[in-house]
Amino acid sequence: MDLKNLKRAIDQIADEKNIEPEAVISAIESAIAAAYRKEYGKRGEIIKTKLDLKTGELKFWQIKTAVDESTVRMKEEDEEQKERIEDEEVLPLFNPDRHILIEEAKKIKPDVQLGDELEFPLETRDEFGRIASQAAKQVVLQKLREAERETVKKEYQSKEGEIVSGTVQRIERGNVYVDLGKAMGIMFYNETIPGEHFRIGERLRFYLLAVQEETRMPGLILSRSHPKFVSKLFEMEVPEIHEGLVEIKAVAREAGSRTKIAAASKAENVDPVGSLVGQRGTRVMAVTNELANEKIDIIEWSDDPEKFIAASLSPAKVASVEILPRREAKVFVPEDQLSLAIGKGGQNVRLAAKLTGWKIDVRSASRPEEIIKEGIAESAPEERDIENSKEKI
Repeated sequence: MDLKNLKRAIDQIADEKNIEPEAVISAIESAIAAAYRKEYGKRGEIIKTKLDLKTGELKFWQIKTAVDESTVRMKEEDEEQKERIEDEEVLPLFNPDRHILIEEAKKIKPDVQLGDELEFPLETRDEFGRIASQAAKQVVLQKLREAERETVKKEYQSKEGEIVSGTVQRIERGNVYVDLGKAMGIMFYNETIPGEHFRIGERLRFYLLAVQEETRMPGLILSRSHPKFVSKLFEMEVPEIHEGLVEIKAVAREAGSRTKIAAASKAENVDPVGSLVGQRGTRVMAVTNELANEKIDIIEWSDDPEKFIAASLSPAKVASVEILPRREAKVFVPEDQLSLAIGKGGQNVRLAAKLTGWKIDVRSASRPEEIIKEGIAESAPEERDIENSKEKI
């Protein structure tokens, strides 16, 4: 065995797959054990292999578990017995190739306990046929995938709900595949910003929506349209948020068009709106540029519903707010502010209702009894169903 080249290959695979060299060695040992069982062993046997990288020596063991009649069935039941116990948990059938009775096991190892594994040395072999070699190859691939999967899972589960950056690798049927460096992420069509176009090789930021584990590899589900993407971008731009001086309390978003953010100050003499806007608008501009020039309204959070609802309709000026039962409010604005308060297609009042959690009814202060259909918005919460994005990769 060419140990020098083997070690080099192990290190290369570990580096390419971003896994530990020990995981590669374990995959090789599992593969050799599978080949040994295929070529020289029996189907039910459990065989383990140890590869000594210093000498190149291979050692093989057969593994048997110590059992008794309380842990295994000593013989197959007849049909009548099967029907009687079909709803009960059935014990595994005793298999001499992988089980050893506790009485026999104690002759070999006096202190053995039920469930302990005993190792029985096997004859060393280093020649395997084509079928055994193919089985070994499949085991190596499977074990490497499992190790890679576990590495990705550990790496990104802690980053769920955070910003990650990556390079656009390819686009298929509207879904964007992103190279995140150590793993591949996918942004489904419904998680893109409407109207945004992507170029292969372009580097962008994404919101890590979820780490999906049901697929062959952990699927890293990305989003650029999620409301929290905006708040996380502000966290990166605004030191006061990191320092705990300012908090983003709520976000309402219609991706690609407009976002409203409510921020609150936790310290005296700190202006939450000014902190997010930045000097000469530099901070909000940095976020806007990342969002393809999406409009962003920043308002100050208030525990007073009247003040908060009035501010949420910014940039419109509000004359008065009438609080009604069941989280409903009538908002009266000057006639010249009516279209601004409602917004194009009712967007401004719709986002205000999402932001505040109140049903808002905007009316003209000069025509307070007149109901304006587009001026009424329900307080539907800004909810995103992650399951809608969990398609199979």
